[in-house]
Amino acid sequence: MKALIFANGDLNDGPFVRRALDAAPESLVVAADGGARVARHFGLHVDTVIGDMDSLSAEELAALENDGTESQRHPQEKAETDLELALNDVVQRGVSWIRIIGGIGDRLDQTISNIYLLALPMLRNCDVRLVAGKQESWLVYPGEAIIEGARGDTVSLIPLGGTAQGVQTDNLYYPLHDESLLFGPARGVSNVMETDRAHVRLREGILLIVHTMGRA
Repeated sequence: MKALIFANGDLNDGPFVRRALDAAPESLVVAADGGARVARHFGLHVDTVIGDMDSLSAEELAALENDGTESQRHPQEKAETDLELALNDVVQRGVSWIRIIGGIGDRLDQTISNIYLLALPMLRNCDVRLVAGKQESWLVYPGEAIIEGARGDTVSLIPLGGTAQGVQTDNLYYPLHDESLLFGPARGVSNVMETDRAHVRLREGILLIVHTMGRA
């Protein structure tokens, strides 16, 4: 199963967003509260809206429900963000391919939190990516990742939660040969793809991959 999750951030339409939409024409569509507006912008029917509903008016929520949207209302005083609740919902339904749209906005704390949600243990075996405009981001655990793009695309490798050890790359302009990327320094930022496919291998730690179409 595939799911598109719409968060209540900026629209950020662009090629990676359109690619996600084209890859999942029959997907489950879930909105995290005000993310329902983002989904409706793309002309999509929202299957489920989840959250404390503080970003939707009563009229907007009623219109969604009248259109057949399931609503899952949660209290405002809760431990999870609306996006976290949406991720939990789709995983419980057996979804393993997830694209998050609208997850980047003008609140830095929410944007960072949304990136960190990619590290939820329940998502470890899922293909889950945050897409916005010309960018997509996802996490790499020990093993190998393939980046599909084009020559000249920008790739950043950012360690999360500590040092990423044993990093090896193929087909990136600045190669890494079984090296460490430290949490803090920006050494892994703004690499460049030399072909339409690059490889990243990791022995220990977590890497955030940010793939940007073209030169950033």
